Amino acid sequence: MPRPIVSAVGCYVPPRLLTNADLEKLVETSNQWILERTGIVERHIADPEVATSDLAVEAARAALAQRGAAASELDAILVCTVTPDMIFPSTACLVQHRLGAKHAWGFDLMAACSSFLYGLTTAAHLVAAGTHRKVMVIGADTMTRIVDYTDRDTCVLFGDGAGAMVVEAGAEESLGMIDFLHHIDGSGAEALKMPAGGSRLPASKETVEKRLHYIYQDGQAVFKYAVRRMHEVCRDLLARNNLSAQDVTVLIPHQANRRIITAMADRLGLSPEKVIINIERYGNTTNAAIPLATLEAVQSGRIRKGDLVLFATVGAGYTVGASLWRWAF
Repeated sequence: MPRPIVSAVGCYVPPRLLTNADLEKLVETSNQWILERTGIVERHIADPEVATSDLAVEAARAALAQRGAAASELDAILVCTVTPDMIFPSTACLVQHRLGAKHAWGFDLMAACSSFLYGLTTAAHLVAAGTHRKVMVIGADTMTRIVDYTDRDTCVLFGDGAGAMVVEAGAEESLGMIDFLHHIDGSGAEALKMPAGGSRLPASKETVEKRLHYIYQDGQAVFKYAVRRMHEVCRDLLARNNLSAQDVTVLIPHQANRRIITAMADRLGLSPEKVIINIERYGNTTNAAIPLATLEAVQSGRIRKGDLVLFATVGAGYTVGASLWRWAF
């Protein structure tokens, strides 16, 4: 079977910034409070006329340019998002049309903050099956559209952005995806959610007045679950492949909270220089977080061809996952 590799990474963030100093003017908070609890300094905010698909298209174009490929070469487009332009049609349809990817099919994949990593695994299997040559995986979210800026516990966390990876068959057997391990735990559904807008609580005057179309989070519960389960899934994945933390070149985790990342990396036994963290400049961009961190690692030389890369994620649901890749460029 073909060995799937990541052959290109492209990202895009909107230019407008929301800093901690700006948030101090909106809610009862402070730069120090935000830094100590999250590690975030600033986040990018999409202008009102900019939708998730707009960010996704820019990231996809950047990835195609890096690969030197045309959109017509894509066989599938997976858009991983929790903030689609609309319920239907899928954002993947909008992106496919804008890109001019005439030969691609695709769909949206929603698994909260784990969507991108789940999409990357899905794309790898499409390629490994031999049925697809090039698959575009896009993580894009405009989380600030569903943030309640009267809730200081959540409004400081999120930013907007998009990242994309091209997955295709590699020419070298030693490079590419090695293994993955994903889990869901629906018992945690109440801890992190957007209560209204679906079939359970359709949009109404009452749901709007009760502010039910914004993010709700039980911060303590999410923090404890994230640290424990991200560590466990990474530990188990490495053990299953007869590897240890010392074999890992870099860990690229979902960027939800600096304290979550450092706590799980410490449990795993990874030294700080092996952990990619860029949350200070972007906040939690949900499904753009992993590709944004990956691109930064590539551009800074912290990932080179042949390096062992460990991705890890956790999200609402709960969802959790990890995947191992031998980097291809």
